[in-house]
Amino acid sequence: MRKLYIKLVGLFVISVLFSCTGDVEEQVYDKYQADEFYSSTEGADVALAAVYANVAGNWGGVGYAGADNGWYDLNSMSADEQVIPHRTDGAWQLDFARLYKHEWLPTDLIVNNTWNWLYEAIFSANLAVEQLETAGAAPSKIAEAKVLRSFFYYLLMDDYGNVPFYTTNDVTVEELPQTSRQEVYDFIVAELQENVPNLSETKGGEYYGRFNKWAGYGLLAKVYLNAEVYTGTPQWQKCVEAIEELETGGFSLHPGLANEASPNGYQYYELFGDQLPGDETILAMFATANVVSRNIFTIRSLSGPHAMELFGVSGWNGSIVPQEYYNNYEDGDIRKEQFLLGEQPGGVSYSPQVNSLDNPGADPFAGVRNIKFYPATPLDGGGASNDFPIYRYADFMLMKAECYIRLGNSGAAKPLVDAIRERAGLSALDSDPTLEDIYDERGFELNWEGHRRQDMIRFGTFLEANEFRGASENHRKLFPIPTSALDANPNLQQNLGY
Repeated sequence: MRKLYIKLVGLFVISVLFSCTGDVEEQVYDKYQADEFYSSTEGADVALAAVYANVAGNWGGVGYAGADNGWYDLNSMSADEQVIPHRTDGAWQLDFARLYKHEWLPTDLIVNNTWNWLYEAIFSANLAVEQLETAGAAPSKIAEAKVLRSFFYYLLMDDYGNVPFYTTNDVTVEELPQTSRQEVYDFIVAELQENVPNLSETKGGEYYGRFNKWAGYGLLAKVYLNAEVYTGTPQWQKCVEAIEELETGGFSLHPGLANEASPNGYQYYELFGDQLPGDETILAMFATANVVSRNIFTIRSLSGPHAMELFGVSGWNGSIVPQEYYNNYEDGDIRKEQFLLGEQPGGVSYSPQVNSLDNPGADPFAGVRNIKFYPATPLDGGGASNDFPIYRYADFMLMKAECYIRLGNSGAAKPLVDAIRERAGLSALDSDPTLEDIYDERGFELNWEGHRRQDMIRFGTFLEANEFRGASENHRKLFPIPTSALDANPNLQQNLGY
């Protein structure tokens, strides 16, 4: 991703130079030069860099993860793994608490930000596909652009269901047709089946943070894993087959051994630092604060004086882990080391009990805090430089185990679950795992990584009551189409219930 970022800067320079032609009419040779440029390896990577720039998280709800008010918050805080309460001292907007309480509306900022980000990303991917196909670029580069587009459409239909769909940018917003979730699913599967085999097999280096063949099969497995939610028809065996293709890339669990050099005490936490280890990481979001993207998650969780004592910058005193979620972890689980309670440096003490999320709100120091993404340098009060794991091998081991159980082969699932438990310092299961075991283990292993809402919907727990709300209505399994999108496009129909 570093090389791609440099090339993206180059793309900006090229754009400026082209803009200086002023009133000069477009000539045939302009198109010839563009085609020649995008057919080269360097030019193809410039086109792709413009698409990958949409993945990086930044302010204004842009990106996959790393900053705030976007896709990550929408999908994490509507689940049970984290929330930002409104505080009794007046801190924090109510948006996050309303997500946790399933009270979001079509006019909400985060709902709108996520929609806008995904469509901007799709527009960028469409443009790259057109540039690369017109130029006759290498098949692997065209395939990469199409897989990226499928990734964004997957996130879009996962959140919103029936959505506007287009693959060329020659249509205006008000003309975009609304396409069923089934049709978008079919498109994604067909695109991935056709293009993933053409992706590069390179791991790391210039493909760190890019879709290679193994990340492509990971995306296909994710789509198949949730096929029953999207279409009504499960695809457990196809999910297993996609994961088996991924496994030919040679991934393994990163060690979980004690490590005094780690701020959280174990090698395991290298999976959430800077330059994520290639043994387990399949696809990462690259971040260097104030250069490209950022990672706010620990700084957003810790209070001001506590973060100042640890990192020399003030924390935001925001995100917490609900007590019920924290209490599910076993003592001795190294993954429990990411949570902070009680007396802390800086004269702060965190209590687990949160009595209110919104009215009157939580005490300023109420709530379990999380340092899973212990800040990597460079860092400041706006975030740190931790890269973000979009896909890692432990996730796919648990996915495969889940599919085995749903296919009636729980014995094949046991060594997969046991390996993850044993890395965490726990004993193997006494018997073959159940679906409940898989659900719990996914919660322990993957918290704060953006998977929880999807898991809760698939396992049927998303609508259940919690300590802050009653049971939710069925329509909450989808987010509403933003009011602004409905106003701009008369072809759109709002999701039922909103």
